[in-house]
Amino acid sequence: MNRAAVPRSASAPPARRPGAKVLPDGRRRFGRTVGAGFALVLWATAAHPAGTDWPVFLGDGASSQFSTLDQINPDNAEQLEVAWIYRSGDGREDNRSQIQCNPLVIDGVLYGTTPRLKLVAVDAATGGEGWRFDPFAEEGGDSSLGVNRGVVFWREGDDRRVLFTAGHHLFAVDASSGRLVAGFGDGGRVDIREGLGRDASSLHVLSNTPGVVWRNLLILGTRVSEGPGPSAPGHIRAYDVRTGKIAWTFRTIPRPGEFGYDTWPPDAWTYVGGANCWTGMAVDEARGLVFCPTGSAAFDFWGGDRIGADLFANCLLALDAATGERRWHFQFVHHDLWDRDLPAPPNLLTVVHEGRRIDAVAQCTKSGHVFVFNRETGEPLFPIEERVVPPSDLQGESAWPTQPLPLKPAPFARQTFGYDTITDRTPAAHRAVLERFVKVRPHAPFMPPSAEGTLIFPGFDGGAEWGGAAVDPRKGILYVNANEMPWILTMVETRVKEGQVPMSSGQQIFNQICAACHGINRQGDPTRTIPSLVGVEARLKKSDVLALLTTGKGVMPSFAFLTDWQKESVIAFLFGEEKPDAAKAANTGGDALGRTPYTHTGYNRFFDPDGYPAVKPPWGTLNAIDLNTGEFVWRVPLGELPELTVQGMPVTGTENYGGPVVTAGGVIFIGATKDEMFRVIEAATGRVCWQTRLPAGGYATPSTYSVNGRQYVVIACGGGKMGTPSGDAYVAFALPERRGDADR
Repeated sequence: MNRAAVPRSASAPPARRPGAKVLPDGRRRFGRTVGAGFALVLWATAAHPAGTDWPVFLGDGASSQFSTLDQINPDNAEQLEVAWIYRSGDGREDNRSQIQCNPLVIDGVLYGTTPRLKLVAVDAATGGEGWRFDPFAEEGGDSSLGVNRGVVFWREGDDRRVLFTAGHHLFAVDASSGRLVAGFGDGGRVDIREGLGRDASSLHVLSNTPGVVWRNLLILGTRVSEGPGPSAPGHIRAYDVRTGKIAWTFRTIPRPGEFGYDTWPPDAWTYVGGANCWTGMAVDEARGLVFCPTGSAAFDFWGGDRIGADLFANCLLALDAATGERRWHFQFVHHDLWDRDLPAPPNLLTVVHEGRRIDAVAQCTKSGHVFVFNRETGEPLFPIEERVVPPSDLQGESAWPTQPLPLKPAPFARQTFGYDTITDRTPAAHRAVLERFVKVRPHAPFMPPSAEGTLIFPGFDGGAEWGGAAVDPRKGILYVNANEMPWILTMVETRVKEGQVPMSSGQQIFNQICAACHGINRQGDPTRTIPSLVGVEARLKKSDVLALLTTGKGVMPSFAFLTDWQKESVIAFLFGEEKPDAAKAANTGGDALGRTPYTHTGYNRFFDPDGYPAVKPPWGTLNAIDLNTGEFVWRVPLGELPELTVQGMPVTGTENYGGPVVTAGGVIFIGATKDEMFRVIEAATGRVCWQTRLPAGGYATPSTYSVNGRQYVVIACGGGKMGTPSGDAYVAFALPERRGDADR
């Protein structure tokens, strides 16, 4: 097995490579000089043969993460070598940036994004940069902590556009020049906070994942705040690709008279947020259907202000792509209290079920289940039962009494965490975990959040996560990587009880809107690139913190809805200058914050004292499931921790982010793992054919394509998750070139 490592090196500006012509404005265009200064520009060539490009996010509109290319196969994968490395030069030295982009490759040009969300066009055969577009240049800032998982390409005649989101804007960029398309929206951009039917100008509205194109419509979801403060509604909208105008809107929180309105309190549509499609979508071109998976309503962990089933949160929606009209839906979690968002786009494929060929849609979940439906009718292909689940004892809460679970396929992640699954890595680790374990509520699926602490297993990041699943449409087999990490959710009351020492106003506000990420103790979470706020007064000025609260930055949402007095109170608390004031603290929140009586102590993984998961391995797996029968084909650990292997432990698997790609060559390409490896795995058996160390963790879904008859696989190496170093590179691999293969 070849373990040759890709060399690590410091981030550097991209070099001028052969084939990249520098234009007077500093942009580059691809092409080879022919004769007296003529350039053969790659994007002016005829479209490549079918199957050679990676033209759509996750491969195609069906979100299959499948390629018909077969040059790389299990027999020759060990010969793979680095074909090129592109470095953007804008990774963060404090290891808090990432690249999660699944890049497009069209007509020999790769379109992707950098750690600071710049859009780049790169020669897909050499790694030479053609142009880059900075979405924040006019604002004089950046979004150095944001993430982008992909872009959209649209063409009509000679009009070729790349559409992508950064901050709260949707941009249309000319694919040839890297310049904004002036006729789109306001000079090439659209503010996606507008058109939600509610003033969202001071709220957190982004879109990390690209939408889908159907004809001349870009159908787009959003990411919104999920905490106890105000949140924007997650309505799904279709934009005209030519003009940027909204063509239709599907309201995921229904208004009076709309289907589903009676599953919420009467005025919930005026104040509840979330129920958003942040994952991406799949589109059935022939039927004109778009499949949109949605997340939970906000606040994630307390729903006393949204009593009811909460349609269309946690649903798979089948919408008419032309009009946004609902065709059918299925709700996976009623009245979600566990942040059980649908984590990834569904997969469209055809299966043979009970002797009939059925066009199906398969949806993976954070809980580690696969639900399979008839794509046209929404009828489940395997039985689903409503199981009774525990009630809640939190103030004002009313958990839904049952939740749906499929009887087949079996879960691809363990469902319970009990005494028999506590880590036995060492006696000391077992003892420490046991001491914490007995203090939280006994684990059961859908155990509601609690003040004692509730085990979430599989954790907040799956089961399945945003990398999603790949399917082989020829065989009906689904391949999905999974996390098996326990987390502990602990709820905290935000209001001072009678007889308690009052908190300061700033502390009360901090606990309600900031502690969920930074923690009650303000120590942050390096595994999620969330900084500590302890000693912040030595690093930042008050004006800096005020700016962050007002505008947000990267993954930190804006808290512009706070009054000036509330912002000043939070800053005084962080700088150690505020004292408790019972009179003020009793009325801290006002309308914006006073609705929710709880916050939580943060998203806390359950580790042993040495930083390993509190549960017995495997901690990460890759699974192959036959969706024709609902039976598993194989299941293997994904990822390895060498320091444990040398101690004699079997391969444990690791926490992982980013999805697989499967090909007609019979291989799976996947990065994702904490060990920063890139692997080629035999699709038939789960055997690792080849692996190599990346310059930084490949926490993204790869893309595979062919240029001049040579198959490449490329992955973004942005690192920055799970405490690993950040990177700024895209790395492409290919088999060694043979004489005559390339057009030179």
